[in-house]
Amino acid sequence: MSEKDLSSKSPVKKSDPSGSLGGTQGEQDDWHRNLVNRLAFASINEQRRARRWNVFFKGLLALYLLAILLLYWPGDWPKVDKLDGKHTALVELKGVISDESEASADTVIAGLKDAFEDNNTAGVILRINSPGGSPVQSGYIHNEIKRLRKKHPDTPIYAVVTDMCASGGYYVASATDEIYVDKASIVGSIGVLMNSFGFVGSMDKLGVERRLYTAGESKGFLDPFSPSKDSDVEHVRELLDGIHQQFIGAVKEGRGDRLQDHPDLFSGLIWTGEESLEMGLVDGVGSSGYVAREVIGEEDVVDFTQEPDLLERLTERIGVAMARGLGAFTASGLATLR
Repeated sequence: MSEKDLSSKSPVKKSDPSGSLGGTQGEQDDWHRNLVNRLAFASINEQRRARRWNVFFKGLLALYLLAILLLYWPGDWPKVDKLDGKHTALVELKGVISDESEASADTVIAGLKDAFEDNNTAGVILRINSPGGSPVQSGYIHNEIKRLRKKHPDTPIYAVVTDMCASGGYYVASATDEIYVDKASIVGSIGVLMNSFGFVGSMDKLGVERRLYTAGESKGFLDPFSPSKDSDVEHVRELLDGIHQQFIGAVKEGRGDRLQDHPDLFSGLIWTGEESLEMGLVDGVGSSGYVAREVIGEEDVVDFTQEPDLLERLTERIGVAMARGLGAFTASGLATLR
């Protein structure tokens, strides 16, 4: 067979300028199209997998938070609102007494009103664990207790101290019929304070100049970036003395002849429950259960403490649970790094 015949029977494919294997133009177009389709479908599938994993992990996180929420939720929820027979009413006063706290006057007073107005309430226990707080908020609660006692003379109210009943907490307690404590409770701090800071020395060292413009000679009163004035300090002391005298008057009115003549009684000092009993600041040693059972005579207790709405409680619990979980995780990590 001649060379001419071989060339006519076996044509050699020319190289494709794009670098792909040989073939007709239509075959090359199909190959490119198939490659683009495969890449597109691979991208779509990857996005679907990413979405599925995203939904999975979000669901897992939600289940985790729900489990923590249920784990740390108080066992007494929901609370019993009423009992068929006579009972002892309980109202909690916990934490710093301020307008924005759970120990605000509005919250505590609402619970006290409900407790006194319940026809089956044989007596009220105000259980206190507070270091004090706002004299105004404390005064509101003090005055409301006096009003409710006068309106419901047959319903006694007793303060029961757990860990602490100091300053504004004792201001409130002094309005009740009797005060009961644990021997190790902290009681007292019948005084008033105001604190601040002065940055004048630091500003001098840093070369910072204070420029304060006022209308009224005392409008910059107690400015922490300006030197204190003797007249300002004297004015503050007069204010604090006035509030202190209001505090002392309320305690004397509430406690009466039960107070012992002690030189440090109104000095702002604190005492144990055992010491405060000797000084006449409290009436006895006993828990809420003891007072309900032995003093009021009704062992069944109904909690009238006002609670925030469900959404607020859920949000707070989730935040606390997450903080605890994060703290445990951090502590575990630190322990591992040691």
